[in-house]
Amino acid sequence: MNNFKKIGLTALAASLVSVSANAGSLTISGAASMNVGGYSGEGHDGGATFSMGNQVTMSGSGELDNGMTVSISYQLDNGTSVPSGPFDDHSVTVSSDAMGSLTLHGHGGGSATSSMDLTAAGNVWDTFDGATGGSGTVGVGHSNSAPGNNSLNYTMPTIMDGVAVALSYKPQQSGNTIDSGTGYAVTYTGVEGLTLVYSSSDIVGTTGALSGDQTAWKVSYAYGPVTATATQSEYDVTTTTSDQDVSSMAVSYTISDEMSVTYGTETIESTNSGHVDAEYDVIKGSYTSGGMTVSAQRKTAENVDHSTNNNADLEYWGLGLAFAF
Repeated sequence: MNNFKKIGLTALAASLVSVSANAGSLTISGAASMNVGGYSGEGHDGGATFSMGNQVTMSGSGELDNGMTVSISYQLDNGTSVPSGPFDDHSVTVSSDAMGSLTLHGHGGGSATSSMDLTAAGNVWDTFDGATGGSGTVGVGHSNSAPGNNSLNYTMPTIMDGVAVALSYKPQQSGNTIDSGTGYAVTYTGVEGLTLVYSSSDIVGTTGALSGDQTAWKVSYAYGPVTATATQSEYDVTTTTSDQDVSSMAVSYTISDEMSVTYGTETIESTNSGHVDAEYDVIKGSYTSGGMTVSAQRKTAENVDHSTNNNADLEYWGLGLAFAF
């Protein structure tokens, strides 16, 4: 991220009833990157595709006279369409050492569980979700309990060293008979190099059949230049054919301050009796020098639509250049 401009927020107090604030700053940041990648597989040899960074985030904060800090964030995304465009994810956060941190997500919020559902391997499935080619569209998504728009997340103040607790809330929607949803996540980092996370959240679906709960855990341990991570997510709703388990493992090795490599795997298991497991793996590396990062990755997928069809096995390669200045 690179700071392009700072604007004083002298009117921050005007948006907060009967509370005054010191002047803050609004920072506009974005990333400069160039990428190329392509798929291969039966019916999916579509050639290379070029892309570049196309998001800009405006964020800022200011400290109130009572010691509280108010932060805002607005993301401009080239892919966002009306009615939410041009803004994509946006939120406001109020925090202090005594009260913790409360965030209202106008768009792009996550439950206590979905906000940590990035798999150990880095969501390899997302590269192949909806992949298209001469034999049609294939791919399967990773289901989660993200409440999305107009949801609340709360991080409690420190209750003991090495323990953090996060909560989430999604209110009942207008005209929806499904109750509001809550969630929690507990993180432990009390042992050097070790991170343990467990979470559980309600799934607030549009119907009772699509409502349920999601639980997830994560274990990560770093020893010297090696970091090993494992994650597991269980998505369980009343309609059992929509249930989904996602497991993942990854090992990263930091060769030097400039170079690192990672290998990871993912499996998406569906409880639908007609489905087979979708399996993924990735190997990727990066090298940084003089403010420029060169990255390369190779990903493979089998049974990406939970079938053994010929077009359900794919490979993806990608190269990227990112610049910091």
